[in-house]
Amino acid sequence: MCGSVSDKKPKEFPMSVLDDLAGLSAAEEFFAYLDVAYEPAVVHVARLHLLRRMGHYLKISEAEGAFDALDEEAVRLLCRTHLQQAYQDFVASSPIEERLFKVHQDAASPKPQPAKPFVALSSVTGANSGT
Repeated sequence: MCGSVSDKKPKEFPMSVLDDLAGLSAAEEFFAYLDVAYEPAVVHVARLHLLRRMGHYLKISEAEGAFDALDEEAVRLLCRTHLQQAYQDFVASSPIEERLFKVHQDAASPKPQPAKPFVALSSVTGANSGT
């Protein structure tokens, strides 16, 4: 026998850029993978917002068919561009100003005035308006 079972490696299939991104969890991992420079203070404050905005940009590109004819390097560059764009959104603004999450949308939207209860004077005095 030519080798033990431990010498055999399972066949590895190449992963796509999008598969690789799906396997990442921390915002810093996205910046490292896509080779995007960032200021840690910005990422610390807006990490979920950055990834959500990047996802929004990716969905728009997908809906426009931008991924259809791209090779893996072009997909990687498009993802990099979207992460840079999302990052710049939060360098120039704040999570509250961008209002990506419902909690921020609700906090920033004007609250409707509660309806004031109306009690007719006739219901209090027992007087009939028709007499």
